[in-house]
Amino acid sequence: MSDVTNRVRGNLAFIEPYKPGLSDETLRRELGNRRIVKLNSNENALGPSPLAIEAIRKELPRLHLYPDGASDLVREAIAHHHGVSSEQVLVGNGSDDIIKLISETFLEPGDEIVVPHPSFSQYGFGAQVMDANIRAVPLRSDFTYDVDALAEAVTSRTKILYLCTPNNPTGTVLKQSEFESLMARVPEDVFVVVDMAYDNYALAEDRLRLRPEELRRGNVGFLFTFSKLYGLAGLRVGYLVANADVVQFIHRVREPFNVNRVAQVGAIAALQDIEHVRRSQALASEARFQYGRLAEQGIRVVPSEANFCLVEVGDGRAVFESLMRRAILVRTGFRGLESYVRITFGTREENDACIAALLDVVRNPR
Repeated sequence: MSDVTNRVRGNLAFIEPYKPGLSDETLRRELGNRRIVKLNSNENALGPSPLAIEAIRKELPRLHLYPDGASDLVREAIAHHHGVSSEQVLVGNGSDDIIKLISETFLEPGDEIVVPHPSFSQYGFGAQVMDANIRAVPLRSDFTYDVDALAEAVTSRTKILYLCTPNNPTGTVLKQSEFESLMARVPEDVFVVVDMAYDNYALAEDRLRLRPEELRRGNVGFLFTFSKLYGLAGLRVGYLVANADVVQFIHRVREPFNVNRVAQVGAIAALQDIEHVRRSQALASEARFQYGRLAEQGIRVVPSEANFCLVEVGDGRAVFESLMRRAILVRTGFRGLESYVRITFGTREENDACIAALLDVVRNPR
């Protein structure tokens, strides 16, 4: 009997599939029908945008029709939101889809990408799929960016430099001044991708932000998602804002109809839901204060500008398992962060429950 697996591309043997946080469905099978506090996937504790829900409900009778193949109406809404042209916007099936499209557009075997570490694993995944190499640059001890080290890591083989701000899983941001310093040292033929999935939770005045004039640079793209603040993680909608010449090349590797019909109408409606945005941002601000008080108990909490925080607990895996037995889901297992857990901000009551359980687990390890 023939075995076609020996014809699979050799680099695939070294790719480890992405491991998402445990779902509440999985935990419910293990723990029964107990109330679960799900704080492991950076989801919006308030749920999806109500305006998006209503728009989706009205769209359901048209599910027999194909979606807009290039998401043109979504691109127009996003362009208006950011003050750019629709030719500078590309929409994908979540940010993950766009990261892979960028990899397919730029990378060939032997090329390199530069990534901060620790950061979002999908940057490396896209490179591995294309048989490119990954140069990981450690963050500083306070988890802020080491701009000098990033600039020095760029070589003649570097095609893409990824930046994540606020960074996942640390919640720390890149300052505008740091970005300017970095861009002055990065060659113009290196595509710099700034992942801003959590930026609309951030408050730091000196942080890097998307300004339309930034797109005059031909080598910068800004990546956003509807999964976090807008609460549409289940629909999978992300987008890139970049120079139009770059966008049109990425379009060439994009599958048609890559964003479904209800996702498109939901995303457009969510952009208009100012009240949901305000409430989501206020909830995150309150949660930062709640978790920040762990410092009074001698527990390190990395200052975060996102909707989650990184907490030093000693043995991250043991704390994760102890909390899971109490039906509280957090995230651990980040390479290099074995003594930490990442906690998504929940409702006030969920945060209080998590903090109380965390203190008990840390003080009374079992």
